[in-house]
Amino acid sequence: MSFDVTALIRPDVASMQPYVPILPFEVLSAQLGRPPEQITKLDANENPYGPSPKVRQALAAMPYPHIYPDPESRLLRAALSDYVQLPMEYLLAGHGADELIDLVMRLLLQPGDVIVNCPPTFGIYPFDAAVNGARVCNVPRRADFTLDVEAIIQAVQHEPRCKLVIVTSPNNPDGGLISDEAIDQLLRLPVVVVLDEAYVEFAGLEHSHIHLVPHHDNLVVLRSFSKWAGLAGLRLGYGAFPLKLVEHLWKIKQPYNVNVAAQVAGIASLEDREYLLDNVRRLVAERERMMGLLRTIPYLQPYPSYANFILCKVLGRDAFEIKQKLAGRGILIRYYHTPGLTDHVRFTVGRPKDTERLIQALREL
Repeated sequence: MSFDVTALIRPDVASMQPYVPILPFEVLSAQLGRPPEQITKLDANENPYGPSPKVRQALAAMPYPHIYPDPESRLLRAALSDYVQLPMEYLLAGHGADELIDLVMRLLLQPGDVIVNCPPTFGIYPFDAAVNGARVCNVPRRADFTLDVEAIIQAVQHEPRCKLVIVTSPNNPDGGLISDEAIDQLLRLPVVVVLDEAYVEFAGLEHSHIHLVPHHDNLVVLRSFSKWAGLAGLRLGYGAFPLKLVEHLWKIKQPYNVNVAAQVAGIASLEDREYLLDNVRRLVAERERMMGLLRTIPYLQPYPSYANFILCKVLGRDAFEIKQKLAGRGILIRYYHTPGLTDHVRFTVGRPKDTERLIQALREL
């Protein structure tokens, strides 16, 4: 019997747009015809200093790579408990924070349910919502990228099937923080508020809201090892969840979602966190220096940032053309085709030599 197998695909998946990820070094190297050491990669907010040396040592000495990992990541969660100062029963580790975003949606959303998204922001939120058959209610940020809290409240009130509001602090792509007052207002809504804090170490841990989780049944705070700890390639994230939710998340997560290498690397990172946080301090200092230099480029208008990147509005020039010309010089930056950002570019904060190469090229364009 012959039949069209594509007829079995969910119609909403068949019609959805794929997520477009950043390409890795080896692919970019082949595309640009340059060896990796000649590429200045400032497009994906990766940490140029990489992981702690103790991570490499721990991975080399890893005793049980042939044994399935602990499905509850107990040693890692105990180390995280010490880091974030929360009991470990609130904590769940994931294959990157991306997995945990999807996991929360799978827990809460049925087809046709609604999430509130606040663009411009991280593109994985509407992507995961689409995968889970949910509808996305976009509440755009203001011109300065701050949240329009009143509009979010109105959206929730007008969407009876709204279950999730997802916000980011510092926000990607602008690096702005959410105020305590805004978080307080959102937590009064009858929805789950997911607060993505992937970049919070670059703002200062005093700006985190993770300590509020035990006091609010509707607050989820997500964190990542990709940025501050330099483990983007190993995919490790974690979240703090209300106890009323976390017991059900344990039921639906993949049993061995965090591999042995990631657990070992996470524990080693937390044991050597002063080394890693010193690298964070170096990047914060370089961010401020880079900000000053970008302000000397007449066609760029940088926005204040509390993350490891700086978003700039492009004045009187074509933003995509700037990206292309820099790529021709082996300097990779982020350009967005999304509404509201087509006249913007974003630069990851790198090492001082990366900044110098970027600024020189921008002045020569």
